Amino acid sequence: MSMERGSFAARHDFDALPLSPDVDVRRAKFSEIAALSQLAHRLVPGVRIGATELAKYFAFDPESILTFSRKGNLVGGMAFLFLNDRGHDALLLDEICLTAPETRYLASAKEDVSAIYIWAIAATGRGVAGLGKAAAHLRQLRFRNADCYAQPSTVAGRDIMKATGFEPVPSFQPDLWCYERPWHRQPMRMPSAIIQARSFADARY
Repeated sequence: MSMERGSFAARHDFDALPLSPDVDVRRAKFSEIAALSQLAHRLVPGVRIGATELAKYFAFDPESILTFSRKGNLVGGMAFLFLNDRGHDALLLDEICLTAPETRYLASAKEDVSAIYIWAIAATGRGVAGLGKAAAHLRQLRFRNADCYAQPSTVAGRDIMKATGFEPVPSFQPDLWCYERPWHRQPMRMPSAIIQARSFADARY
């Protein structure tokens, strides 16, 4: 997971991040893939995923890429790999190529999403405020039982992980962090923000 610019001074559970009214977050359109790729390459050093690769995974699962915009201007984006059981195991065992994952590891529409890998985050300035709505996207029924994983590749990315409840987990995958969904924890505690948040499943794009 890569992240540049913006900061999180306060700690918030990922599923309790506020829904900022200033940033619009929605599923990407195919016509935006090239711009999102350019944004990632500009903001995050070392990004190797190009527009062609992004388009391939977007075609496989249109819910896997989100755009962040403010006042009509693109200010960020976020990409996910929705892993099935095989992909979840492969992630922990370091048997998946995360720069070019095989689609057999990705959950189809008929499969349960076993784990969510945050592939990339790129945001400028206030764009980072879109994370709250991105988290709401991941509370749809299809995704809500899947814990989230990421590998921070920048100092800013690591700060985001620490500030939103991610913790390093033992695995063969180097520097893998995990965010356990609140409803998986014992005792079960569900922040009111989760209950009150508007579901992305009901939103119009």
